[in-house]
Parts: sequence; C-alpha cells; structure tokens
Amino acid sequence: MAELLEDFLRDRVTELRMRKNVSEYEMSLSLGRCKGYVQGISSGRTLPSMSGFFSICDYLEISPGDFFKSGTPRSEEEIRMCDYLVKLPQSDVTFLLNTAEFLVEKNRKK
Repeated sequence: MAELLEDFLRDRVTELRMRKNVSEYEMSLSLGRCKGYVQGISSGRTLPSMSGFFSICDYLEISPGDFFKSGTPRSEEEIRMCDYLVKLPQSDVTFLLNTAEFLVEKNRKK
C-alpha cells in the first residue's frame, strides 16, 4: 500500500508541475530547496516531509485534498468499489489488486 502511495505522489507531483509548465529545477529553487529536490521526488528516490508536501501544494496553488483528487471524475462503480475495498481485510485487497493488474495486462495485449 505504501508503494502505491509513493508512486501516486511521484506521478501527481510530475503531472501538476507539468500542468503549471515549470521545470523540476525551477520548482525546486522556488521551494527554497536544492536544484535536484523535485527531481528526487519525481524519480522516487525521496519523499517530501509533511511540511515539504504542504509547500509543494502551496506552490502548485492547490489544497492537500485537491492533490489527492484525480483529474478524471469517478464513475458510480468506482466509488462503490472504493467503499467496499476499505471494508476488506488486507489479504483480500491484495488478491483484488493482483486480479486488477492481471486484467489490465491482459487487455493491454489485445
């Protein structure tokens, strides 16, 4: 679960930074960090601290809640699925994750 969150954070910082049309270098310096700070986050080598995360949100002009919202509206089925997932034991969530990964890969090959 932590790995999924780290991947999401890395990808979301990159997505929002690109939407703002700034380089990793420029964003790092604007945040008052070393020039490779954002590149380290984007590559998955490092994670921001909580205060760093809030600074990133401020820089991107979004709330922390908006940071975790996907750009695509969720369907009724996705919302229901999420509601059920939080009620399952971890072993069942892992099983469903593996099944979803299998189905995505299967459909990708078509």
